[in-house]
Amino acid sequence: MRAVFLDFGSVTRGDLDCTKLENAISSWQYYDETSPQQIVERIKTAEVVVSSKTFLDRAVIDSASHLKLICIAATGYNNVDLNAAAERNIGVCNVRNYATDSVAQHVAMLMLNLVRRFVEYQSYIKHGKWQACAHFCSLDYGIEDLSGKILGIIGYGELGRAVGKIGQAFGMQLRIAEHKGQPPRSGRVSFEEVLSESDFISLHCPLTAQTHHLITRTELALMKSTAYLINTARGKLINEADLLESLIDGRIAGAALDVLSEEPPTKGNILLTYPRPNLIITPHIAWTSQAARQCLLDKIADNITHFFEGKPYNQVPEQPE
Repeated sequence: MRAVFLDFGSVTRGDLDCTKLENAISSWQYYDETSPQQIVERIKTAEVVVSSKTFLDRAVIDSASHLKLICIAATGYNNVDLNAAAERNIGVCNVRNYATDSVAQHVAMLMLNLVRRFVEYQSYIKHGKWQACAHFCSLDYGIEDLSGKILGIIGYGELGRAVGKIGQAFGMQLRIAEHKGQPPRSGRVSFEEVLSESDFISLHCPLTAQTHHLITRTELALMKSTAYLINTARGKLINEADLLESLIDGRIAGAALDVLSEEPPTKGNILLTYPRPNLIITPHIAWTSQAARQCLLDKIADNITHFFEGKPYNQVPEQPE
């Protein structure tokens, strides 16, 4: 049996143990990256294909006559044509709950950086301003505490729950959003209420047709002028032009993003030129702790083993929280 990992370089730089993966299937071909023009040739004799972000559309899937299983090396599965796979009876599995601590801690880091004005104070020191200060401390940039703030969570699955726990540990109050346009279930509040009441809004929902541009100028206008938007999920959940406009106009206090609409932003991105420190952008690294990436690899191996034992799990699509 032959397995191909199309974008192994997005998962490791040689710091992971592949033993469990290779115990699941002995014959592997690892590619650091795969261009669209290379996919068909590389998977034409493979029974198992693993992809993190390489897009597997209908033409690609139909070209692979031996293909039995697609393993997504991520939780999101918008890079696979699920209908095409289903028509061929090809299994599709994702990996869930592998980077919970890594992502949740990244969200906490982003929130803290925003309210503690980390970027400004690092620049302050680098430009010699503390060294020339008349006092032992600087009060140039007002800092805030997270305690007492309202944390709104949109997408209350594994990651949303983990972020909520960290928020509560900081003394934050939680608001859990119901799906947009739906009446609130017990323990949740309406989507619009989360937007209007929260001091921080953290996105943790998958990218689907329903959540594409979930946040536009309409939703941003509902937010407090003192509120921050955090996105570690998918870039296309937010209309980036509308976010930029809101930042420029001061409609919200700031934002922190680990994801953009196109990654990497080889053609640029309008948000990358925004000059003020109330926008923090990190290069899709929230999930990338070494422990999280090792867990990801091991869970891919589990998906493969279970599938060929006739007990598949982690099949997609899954129901959103």
